[in-house]
Amino acid sequence: MKYDFDRIIERKNTGSVKWDFAGDAIPMWVADMDFETFPGVKKAITDRAAHGIYGYTHDTDSWQNAYKYWWKKRHGFEIEDSYMVFVTGIVPAISSAVRKLTTVGEKVLVQTPVYPVFFNSILNNGRTVNENRLIYDKEKRSFSIDWDDLEEKLKDPQTTLMILCNPQNPTGNIWDKETLLRIGNLCADNHVRVVSDEIHCDVTAPGKEYIPFASVSEVNARNCIMCVSPTKAFNIAGIQTAAVVVPDPELRHKMWRSINTDEVGEGNCFAYDAAVAAFSKEGGEWLDELREYLWANRKFAEDYIKENIKKLKPVTSDALYLMWVDCSEITNDTKVFVDRLRKEQKVMFSYGEEFGTGGESFIRINLACPRAMLEEALSRLGKGVW
Repeated sequence: MKYDFDRIIERKNTGSVKWDFAGDAIPMWVADMDFETFPGVKKAITDRAAHGIYGYTHDTDSWQNAYKYWWKKRHGFEIEDSYMVFVTGIVPAISSAVRKLTTVGEKVLVQTPVYPVFFNSILNNGRTVNENRLIYDKEKRSFSIDWDDLEEKLKDPQTTLMILCNPQNPTGNIWDKETLLRIGNLCADNHVRVVSDEIHCDVTAPGKEYIPFASVSEVNARNCIMCVSPTKAFNIAGIQTAAVVVPDPELRHKMWRSINTDEVGEGNCFAYDAAVAAFSKEGGEWLDELREYLWANRKFAEDYIKENIKKLKPVTSDALYLMWVDCSEITNDTKVFVDRLRKEQKVMFSYGEEFGTGGESFIRINLACPRAMLEEALSRLGKGVW
């Protein structure tokens, strides 16, 4: 490999949420990689810093062109200049959408288990969570959509927005074209807008690609807000850079007004240059090597658990550097399990209850770290399983 993903980088005393919150435990929880970002991103940031003036900054043609190049080259989707609106992050975009496209007391549908912050964006704004629980097949160790339940809940006139996770976090599902088309048609037929969180879209297994929600039909394109960013794939969440892609002009205007009303539409002076550097040909080469390493890590973790921690069952996944693990043979309350592992074995994972209904007997393991760190974390996990 051209890039060294085995190098361990000291992150303590750098203000790292991942490491500081874990204390003396190995942090395998929040979706933050322990790899240095693509060198081109680092150079873009240091070059910009060398200028010495850090005034108000706006998006540029190069920023728009980088997104257009990336989605056409990597994902086969043509994005027009007018489709994009800069936003400081995907969570701010989702919260803005909830405030603008729904009213207090209305329902926002999510498919659980799902990224916990979705609940915050809904509940903190006075809306109600409407859960469409994914079906878990214990034998296949995979999740699928409960279509009858989804259709019933979308027909509820109080349900006016759906937040889709594409690919799905934490299960790692890559939704296929037929699934996205069916979701899009059901939502449009029931006058439900779709916010599609696609932040994990570039972290897929080698040879596997995700499908942008807006790309599958005109119906989907007219009724959706796609939230995209380089932050997860390139480990630059602290830069706070993202975009919403909204093909429909009326819906795009609503989002533009909402993002600017919420004052999350202006990036810092590094936000645009970092995205341009990431979404480049060279950035793609780095990402491809990263994906190879991540899936070697996943294979290592799966094999280790199969051989040494037989009571745990990793879920089959084609996306994310996060592993969703079934712990039902030992507990149906993984919060207690995770707390005990942190205290006694000095390793920290995410517990499933915070991901909503259906997550209570699961933990989520962050695989995006050097192999030696992963091996030590798994060893500690094994020692904590009774």
